[in-house]
Amino acid sequence: MSAQSSLTLTSRVALGAGVVPRRATGRRNPATPRVPFRSTTPVRTVASSSAPMTRNDVTELVVFNRMKKGITWASLAEACGKSVPWTTSALLGQHQMSPEQATTAGKMLDLPDDAVMLLSHVPYKGTGSIPAGQTVPTDPLIYRFYEMVMVYGSTYKELIHEEFGDGIMSAIDFDMEFGRLADPNGDRVTITLTGKYLKYKQF
Repeated sequence: MSAQSSLTLTSRVALGAGVVPRRATGRRNPATPRVPFRSTTPVRTVASSSAPMTRNDVTELVVFNRMKKGITWASLAEACGKSVPWTTSALLGQHQMSPEQATTAGKMLDLPDDAVMLLSHVPYKGTGSIPAGQTVPTDPLIYRFYEMVMVYGSTYKELIHEEFGDGIMSAIDFDMEFGRLADPNGDRVTITLTGKYLKYKQF
């Protein structure tokens, strides 16, 4: 039986661009066509023949269509046969879905064929969670996890080494549970991370 290390976190929950014409400095040349005040060309399209759909485009579609249709992450997870955290992460571009899972989610979310195809390919992990160019997350919720690592990272390290030895907690052979814990002073977020202990090899 392989050793497992786990970490439980709890937290209280607190209940088209137009073209602006320049000021006239003289008479307009009659041969010069008038520029419309607002452009009729879309500022951005998700995909076109000259710009293939990207994984970030798929994530934007997933988020938008899920909200538009009122579909919960839990219902998507149930349909795909996986946990809510894993399914959510996969649909946000962090995991590879099987063709069957991608097709199921695609039908529920009314995704185009290209989006379904990209969901079943290996993604470049880490993109999307933090905007490009940022080394420290600015979203308040995501930053709290960054803050936890800054404050308690050395504690996690010491406790795991003391209990298991010189190794790491895997984020690949890994499980996560998410829940809500009722509390009279304000409901609490419960996140349990369970990862296989991997010992450094001597050679």
